Amino acid sequence: MSRYPLRSVAAVALPGVAPFELGVVCEVFGIDRTGDGVPAFDFTVVTEHPGTVSTSMGFSLDVAHGLDRAAGADLVAVPARLLGPAAGDAVVRLLRETVERGARVLSICSGAFVLGEAGLLDDRPCTAHWMNAGELAERYPRARVDPDVLYVDDGAVVTSAGTAAGIDACLHLVRQAYGATVAARIARRMVVPPHRDGGQAQYVATPLRRAADDDVAALQEWAMARLDEDLSVERLARQALVSPRTLARRFTEACGATPAAWVARMRLQRAQELLETTSLPVDAIAAEVGWGTGAVLRHHFGKLGTTPLAYRRAFAGPPARESA
Repeated sequence: MSRYPLRSVAAVALPGVAPFELGVVCEVFGIDRTGDGVPAFDFTVVTEHPGTVSTSMGFSLDVAHGLDRAAGADLVAVPARLLGPAAGDAVVRLLRETVERGARVLSICSGAFVLGEAGLLDDRPCTAHWMNAGELAERYPRARVDPDVLYVDDGAVVTSAGTAAGIDACLHLVRQAYGATVAARIARRMVVPPHRDGGQAQYVATPLRRAADDDVAALQEWAMARLDEDLSVERLARQALVSPRTLARRFTEACGATPAAWVARMRLQRAQELLETTSLPVDAIAAEVGWGTGAVLRHHFGKLGTTPLAYRRAFAGPPARESA
């Protein structure tokens, strides 16, 4: 069980707040589920200037309570918001004081930027949506940003990745405070898994850039048609009529990755495509992309925090129907 109590929760609605991410906190902590054996949370939504608060979707919310209502909360949550103006001194002060008095703060997605503004990410592991992780690290260079995980629990400061990862983080906090059974009861009512394995790396779409060097680009096209063959640096160098050392240098300069890393990325992307669009067995896909056995394929998917079969279940479309 957590050393942090979890009886009262305040969600801070900042201008430009994302409705879904705010709704996640409301759904987990704001609904009375005492009939299901779930403890009642003292839950409130607060804002710096009570009244109308704009959302990222073009409609507004009417928030009645000011930041003073969050002053004694066990957990102060900052949902995602549009990136723009700073959150403001009062919000920053609330977050700092929350941690100083031994309570917790939670960010969902881009809410991490507000925690960074408060200095709460300095020298801490943290995360955000993979699309924002680079900017978060650039704005707050002392933050140790991990773009591959669903959430990071660093004690007083908990950060989560985008959208549904906020559910994972909230259920994690409930599980810590009240045990797996209570977290599972909330998850069941929400019709979501009580715990998801893996991280957000499996959802990231970051293809390596096309080589700026025309000779290297031509070599890449040649290799893409032969992913099931030997694509060692030596063979690639022979095809390019250069030495392995020269190829490695030119390849890295042209596309930002070594030949081996590029080949591994292309094989992984092709395996993902086959898992999504075919019913080929894992061993057959491994052979198709040049990794030989299913064990090697599973090893590479393990770096994404998942398995080939779990990836297929998550991303494959419905089975195609045969035409009459």
